[in-house]
Amino acid sequence: MSNILIISNYYPPEKGAAANRIEQLALKLDQNNYTVTVLCPLPNYPKGELFPEYKGHFSVSEKKRNITIHRLWIYPSNSHLILKRIFSTLSFSMSLFFYLLFKKTPNKVIVQSPPLLLSFISVFILSLKRKIIILNVSDLWPIAAIELGVMKENSFSHKVSLFFERFIYKKTTLVFGQSNEIISHIHTIFPDKECFLYRNYPDHYTENIEFKNNSGSTIKLFYAGLLGVAQGIFELIQQLKLEDLDIELHIFGDGAEKTQIEKFLSDNPTKKIFFHGMLERDALHETLRNFDIALVPLKTRIYGSVPSKIFEYSALGFPILYFGGGEGESIVKDNNLGWITPVENFEQLNATLIEIAEEGKVAVQLRKKEIFNHAKIHFNLDNQMNKLIQKNVF
Repeated sequence: MSNILIISNYYPPEKGAAANRIEQLALKLDQNNYTVTVLCPLPNYPKGELFPEYKGHFSVSEKKRNITIHRLWIYPSNSHLILKRIFSTLSFSMSLFFYLLFKKTPNKVIVQSPPLLLSFISVFILSLKRKIIILNVSDLWPIAAIELGVMKENSFSHKVSLFFERFIYKKTTLVFGQSNEIISHIHTIFPDKECFLYRNYPDHYTENIEFKNNSGSTIKLFYAGLLGVAQGIFELIQQLKLEDLDIELHIFGDGAEKTQIEKFLSDNPTKKIFFHGMLERDALHETLRNFDIALVPLKTRIYGSVPSKIFEYSALGFPILYFGGGEGESIVKDNNLGWITPVENFEQLNATLIEIAEEGKVAVQLRKKEIFNHAKIHFNLDNQMNKLIQKNVF
């Protein structure tokens, strides 16, 4: 039995794709006879405050679902003040630095990136200790930061980030890329770096789902996830024109734009858009059985990024309305998962919604079983993991 450590900035009970992705990786390794330890901060995401059960603790070690979890101190913050956010990042960075420096760790370590600073510190210490380092790259930073407008090109922070990026790619043993674009980018810097595609496939398949024709003629579109800058939900709901269509949008989630969304919907009750807040994952999936189409948007086309919601909701049989560009657009199109509209083209998005309304609810629901069966074969986490284990990647 092999020991393996996973270092991540997110882990349940925190919500979101990043926490779910790392937990699924840990559980799959455990199911394949690895002894898995996770190193992460005390839970604080997305609200920027410690979860109640972890308040008053400097660190916590626990075992959940056979995974040993060491949660280290962090000064939590999601403040708009940049200095507070920097201090929050530095606080966990220092906790991580001293833990890796003085604590005994397994020979094999998976490091999640981004955040770049945390992955840099991890790779720096682990390379000094001559560990086998697997870098799990889910987004390309600083490229994504430039495209989202949160970092200026050629600024001091950009140059430091580029140094961090090159360092971690150079010092890691091999890389998992969540998209082909990520792997292509890494190979432009280090052509010989060993890289493997590791998609964000979900692990909640059932052999069969009973697809019922939901009552009424109204097509229920939903968005479930983070309400942050990258998703652009606040701008999207201002641009949608559903008033004359037999379509309504339901929003589930939490994040920086939550207050703006709630106020806008309160001021515009005729928009046929409804906000439900955050639900636990299992409760969310149960609630979504009454819905028809999953909306997967991005604020801008981000090179390297593929939203995990494409795989998560197609695995539940939902047609996808994709509004994010990039490699995700190709995945939806090539796998016949639903509809695609150019990112930030709200005129085309509203035209697509008219087409969906004209197609009708029955026709939309007939797509569900076909998409479910396709995802079960082509977006299978067990198959992906087994192929990597056969290649002695872990």
